[in-house]
Amino acid sequence: MAPSTGQSSTGSSATGSSASGSSASGSSSSRMGGPTLRVRGAVLVGPDEVVDEVWVMGGRVSFSAPTGDAARDVRTVSGWALPGLVDAHCHVGLDGHGAVDKPTTEEQILADRAAGALLLRDAGSPADTRWIDGRPDLPHLIRAGRHIARTRRYIRNYAAEVEPDDLVAEVITQSRRGDGWIKIVGDWIDRDHGDLAACWPMDAAKAAIDAAHAAGARVTAHCFAEAALADLVEAGIDCIEHATGLTTDTIPLFAERGVAIVPTLVNIATFENIARSAEARFPAYAAHMRALHARRYDTIGAAHDAGIPIYVGTDAGGSLPHGLVADEVAELRRAGLSVTAALSAATWSARAWLGHPALTEGAPADLVLYPADPRTDLAVLATPDLVVLRGRPVAP
Repeated sequence: MAPSTGQSSTGSSATGSSASGSSASGSSSSRMGGPTLRVRGAVLVGPDEVVDEVWVMGGRVSFSAPTGDAARDVRTVSGWALPGLVDAHCHVGLDGHGAVDKPTTEEQILADRAAGALLLRDAGSPADTRWIDGRPDLPHLIRAGRHIARTRRYIRNYAAEVEPDDLVAEVITQSRRGDGWIKIVGDWIDRDHGDLAACWPMDAAKAAIDAAHAAGARVTAHCFAEAALADLVEAGIDCIEHATGLTTDTIPLFAERGVAIVPTLVNIATFENIARSAEARFPAYAAHMRALHARRYDTIGAAHDAGIPIYVGTDAGGSLPHGLVADEVAELRRAGLSVTAALSAATWSARAWLGHPALTEGAPADLVLYPADPRTDLAVLATPDLVVLRGRPVAP
């Protein structure tokens, strides 16, 4: 999320239903179904593995042809097939002002589905979106609960806002709202300082991350700048969102510890506008944002070269629309990732990271068909021919 230079109001703790464990990703077999499909052409089951066809039966992937009743009514579809795409950083049920109503939330997640994004990690939302779990026609949603931020150090109406002494308790609260993830705001503009600054002392961050891990949740943090990164890694953080503040000092540390990043480069493109709106009051902050923006591709390229795991995320749902996953894949390519690495960041490796299978025997049949080979033209990701979710064709 992009900073606002206006002050925020103190948020309350979690709202909505309190549920832990898996979301729609844990759908039972009774929610699977749909026609028997024969998917022919080039099915990209892994970065280096392509098969001529797969079958979809009872909502699941099979590499064996159907027999009996399942073989009587088969629909054949052809093209280049990928596992359902992943948007590992979006915000479902959120816009620039806070939580949105159910119809607006549905529009957001349907836009992701139309783009082929069938597995979403919601990186913080004040909305109760558990109703999505009862909709087999909607993408799988993995929640991180509500953002956790310092008091008056984040966007109004977004976060549960606390001071360091209450951080552990809030992490435990949000772990009950999430699906195995917690999201803290690691840095934000400090208006007294006039620039981005770390939000949490090292000891508070470590205690919170330890508490999340004890509750079975991984922890990610919003970080634009440099200051918070080393402490968060030393505290045991699992992931950093945006990560524009990575440097030659922190890149090796991330690589050594295996800390993932989700760059959200389509959001980083807004930094110039943020800087322009802030420079009259906060010139140091504006200059800092411009510098982070100017080196964004070099930063992410260096992170990739060092072996840091990188995944696709769009930051949709605040100021950005949903359905931008193809744009973010293209941005990673501009940052120097190979075509295969950029595709994997939205498919095979991203699904493994989030604990969801790709196109493997018996896996839920979430796949996207394209009219041309995405390995030779990433732009084709923006124009899927067919989206299949839980074995059912759903779009376009």
